[in-house]
Amino acid sequence: MFGPSPIRPIEQHMRKVHNCAKQLDPFFEAVLVQDWETALSIKKKISSIEKEADMIKRDLRLHLPTGLFLPVSRTDLLELLSAQDRIANKAEDIAGLIVSRQMIIPEVLAPVFMPFLHRCLDASKQACKAINELDELLESGFRGSEVKIVEEMIMTLDEIEHDSDDKLADIRHRIFELEKDLPAIEVVFLYKLVQWIGDLADHAQTVGGRLQILIAR
Repeated sequence: MFGPSPIRPIEQHMRKVHNCAKQLDPFFEAVLVQDWETALSIKKKISSIEKEADMIKRDLRLHLPTGLFLPVSRTDLLELLSAQDRIANKAEDIAGLIVSRQMIIPEVLAPVFMPFLHRCLDASKQACKAINELDELLESGFRGSEVKIVEEMIMTLDEIEHDSDDKLADIRHRIFELEKDLPAIEVVFLYKLVQWIGDLADHAQTVGGRLQILIAR
């Protein structure tokens, strides 16, 4: 019943997940100048970090006791873990798609592409910041000023995600304007790419939502 607290491993997992996602920044810097050697090297690093996150997740799932004496349910913790996991998985998918196709980002998209990516990574960073408050939440018994601090962090995360949605809409419109000048298959994969990058912010928002459920219960 009084098994080791799973809170620290969940925080550790989220830090690993965000570390995985933020590698997309140097990855796309390399992709934009078509430095495929560097891009491939960073893609391998993303895969390696994703595997490390998976090991933490697997270990936590295997050793999470059913009778934890915690003010949160086992199911809620596992749902939170799964939400975090989707960020790392998506980062690996994005890098894999780019490298396998050696996708070229049209030069005209470059000025809006990196700010869009950075905003989605901001969401992952904010989710990580909020999850790192879990141990303080536990110490406070999920009550008092600590709850208010975390709720404000989650509100900021929602604002970041909404901003990333606006940037996604803008970049989609710009791809639409390029459609007549690009091969149809390239257009399809560009739309898929920006949607997947947008998914990073969506998954980060879901992490915030799962954390909010923990607080509410």
